[in-house]
Amino acid sequence: MKPMQGIALAIGMGLAVAVAQAHEGHAGSEPAAAAHGPAIQPVTAAGTHDAQAYFTDTRLLTQDGQEVAFYSDVLKDRLVLLNVIFTHCNDACPLITRKLKEVRDALGEPLAREVYFISLTSDPHNDSPQVLKEFAAKHGVDSPNWLFLTGPKERVDLVLSRLGHLVESPEQHSTVLIAGDVANKRWSKIRPDAPVSAITQRLQLMSMPPVANR
Repeated sequence: MKPMQGIALAIGMGLAVAVAQAHEGHAGSEPAAAAHGPAIQPVTAAGTHDAQAYFTDTRLLTQDGQEVAFYSDVLKDRLVLLNVIFTHCNDACPLITRKLKEVRDALGEPLAREVYFISLTSDPHNDSPQVLKEFAAKHGVDSPNWLFLTGPKERVDLVLSRLGHLVESPEQHSTVLIAGDVANKRWSKIRPDAPVSAITQRLQLMSMPPVANR
């Protein structure tokens, strides 16, 4: 298997989630979400040697208006937790953002400083950096290691497609979270109804060196 094919398989088949687990179907409905399998599902990403080529260094904008390269500046060598939002959402997006804030608080220092929370908008036409910054401030998550990303629609769509989250409208975006230990190619997809304690434990485990390297 070629490196690029390995990445596509891991992301496309593992991290990508059926649109059935999309925004309007969530709204905090745990019984409905439970039908889609385990709350946390590790994903094997063997052969992903060229992550930069797969994820791309597409230029996006943070909530502070800073231009960043998606792989090199946002993902590379980091422990990340990614999700997709749009700011005029009134149900799932605020709920999940608040849950992720609880996760960050539960991690404690110094681990909370090591985990980068990455929230990508599914509605770049309306979610400018300023709008995202206001959303982050409103929910108390405008911190140095919590990035909200937007940009021209074609660039945002490219990044979302590589994460398996590209859909036809902002409201259809998947609410599934993606946790990644990028340096060691370890990934997990996490249902949004997973308990804060379970998400925290997954990040704690991913922060530890792989068994083979200990």
